[in-house]
Amino acid sequence: MSSSVLYDAPGPKAKRLSRIISIVGIVLILGLVAWVISALAAPRVSINGNVQPSLLDPSRWDIFSDVQLWLGVLDGTKATLAMFGAGAIGALLVGLLFCFGRISATRWIRVPVSVLLEFFRGIPVLLLMLFTLLVFSTGSYWAGVIALALYNGAIIGEALRAGVNSLPKGQRESGLAIGLTPLQTRLKIEFPQAFRQMLPIIIAQLVVLLKDTSLAYVIAYPELLRRTMNYLVNYYGETYRFSLFVIVLAIYLGLNLLLSWVARIVARRTAGGYTKGGGKKPRNKDEALVDMSRVPDAGMGGGAGASL
Repeated sequence: MSSSVLYDAPGPKAKRLSRIISIVGIVLILGLVAWVISALAAPRVSINGNVQPSLLDPSRWDIFSDVQLWLGVLDGTKATLAMFGAGAIGALLVGLLFCFGRISATRWIRVPVSVLLEFFRGIPVLLLMLFTLLVFSTGSYWAGVIALALYNGAIIGEALRAGVNSLPKGQRESGLAIGLTPLQTRLKIEFPQAFRQMLPIIIAQLVVLLKDTSLAYVIAYPELLRRTMNYLVNYYGETYRFSLFVIVLAIYLGLNLLLSWVARIVARRTAGGYTKGGGKKPRNKDEALVDMSRVPDAGMGGGAGASL
């Protein structure tokens, strides 16, 4: 029987148990799917006792041919992306400032910044939106942008700080040795490397920021969720609430999957684009052979060249 360094190869009983668990899992998943479909296909009973068509009835989906519906959905998507774009830029800037403050050598800068960072990380985003709106009267758009920038900026700042702290101390010492100031060393040597290392985490946090824009529904910002589930439902009627909900779900899912796809590409390129020595990795065997041909022979050829 073959074995692995970490574990022994599964025997007949383990394989049989694994097959049983897999079959049971598949049956449970199929049962859940069947239950959801049957629940959607069942007639709806309102509070007044009126029987309405099921959620899968064609009469609930006939509005999809209306151009005004898609124009309204497009306006909501634009509003969501507008808040996301401003909030993402603000979160990156706030995160950079928090990172600077947290790694500052001056205590009177580091301690207050740490307190603010923990405060913004601990408070819910919705409460931060309401606080900004009620106290500063900024309007629903800027209340959402400021809250998203502060909350996500605090998390991004901690990620950047972790990236800076993970760098070898020789990076900073080398910058200081060649005459750079501590600030120049941070900006030109440490932060570019930390940002590249933490970029997948930062993009993943931006996905969270995109989803949190739906909280602006509460502060009356006409983003995708409010415009669809409030304005369009009031216009078309309660019969189409589930149909409009499916549209919102599909759009949010598509946007989040797109950002996640970008995060995976960035993670793959940042992790595999460079060698440990800082040089660029060869893309294929021919390029690798060319690179090897440029390396001088460390043995007899190198000695001959040196002697000549």
